[in-house]
Amino acid sequence: MDLNQVTVETMEKGIQVNVYSERSCPGLLVFVLKVFEEFSLNVLEARVSCTGSFQLEALGVENEENGETIDTHMVKQAVLQAIQDWNESNDQE
Repeated sequence: MDLNQVTVETMEKGIQVNVYSERSCPGLLVFVLKVFEEFSLNVLEARVSCTGSFQLEALGVENEENGETIDTHMVKQAVLQAIQDWNESNDQE
């Protein structure tokens, strides 16, 4: 999936993650949400569309107990890795 766009930015309330692909990507949402779990991010708001294309806009907030500031670059790399993992899992089917 080369036509992906992934952006991760710090917002006042948390971290905004946007993922876009021109094609539908069944199952990709699960892979991306695992990234939120890995970084102990709670999803505050999310919009997802999988009709014809894949679009995800999610606002994650850091788990209060964690106390660490989350690096947006690390989150972006993890999301890109999740997309690659999803791609590989689909190639095997």
